[in-house]
Amino acid sequence: MTGCSAYKRAVPSWFQPHPCWTTPEWQLTIPTFMSVLFFKRFLQRPFQVASILPSSQALVERVAAKMDFTHPRVIAEYGPGEGVHSREISRRMCPDSQLLLFELDPDLSRLLERQFASDPRVRVINGDAAQLPAELARRGIGQCDYVVSGIPFSILDIQKKRALLRKTYDAIAPGGSFIIYQVTNELRQHATLFQHGSSEYFLQNIPPMFITVFNKMSTRNGHSHPVPAPAARVPVNHLA
Repeated sequence: MTGCSAYKRAVPSWFQPHPCWTTPEWQLTIPTFMSVLFFKRFLQRPFQVASILPSSQALVERVAAKMDFTHPRVIAEYGPGEGVHSREISRRMCPDSQLLLFELDPDLSRLLERQFASDPRVRVINGDAAQLPAELARRGIGQCDYVVSGIPFSILDIQKKRALLRKTYDAIAPGGSFIIYQVTNELRQHATLFQHGSSEYFLQNIPPMFITVFNKMSTRNGHSHPVPAPAARVPVNHLA
């Protein structure tokens, strides 16, 4: 049995690498180089990266399924890393949607920019997730429909955690959602600004993850409704 065959048998089918990650000659492509960089960043900053492996395709699809892509959306992602969730989100988005990627690591940011260079709907911001409200204002966008996050909230001190939750809540339009995937589910006890939250423990990932959706309810006739509402938006080429 060859090494490659052994690998394919050892790894569950839901965690097979994306076919574009390597060429038949095993030459490096942007995705494979990003995976190597992702692993290096985990070794250098394990608490910031939080996982030794990027999300499985099964997890990526489950997270994306929490969003409604039938209308143009404004979506922000905290800590996209090598872009596995970003690729799936951009694949599902309408032409008039926008995706803002907030990545702290400058090398990963540059590679994300290369990866999405031909997609005007996607913008990479090399900066802290706390910049979201300012970035929305800079681009003339009212609020987001969804914020997706894989950053390890559990390592943030309580004040930073609450401050980011407040900024995230304020940046989401009524009816929108904050969607997180985390190794622990401790954030539920802190995200009390959101009127509703639901979690599932997803085993088809290494390591298994909690997927939690926090809803910012929209109120009509005195009743709360977690129905996504399109956020204010501008043309996708308005700002670089």
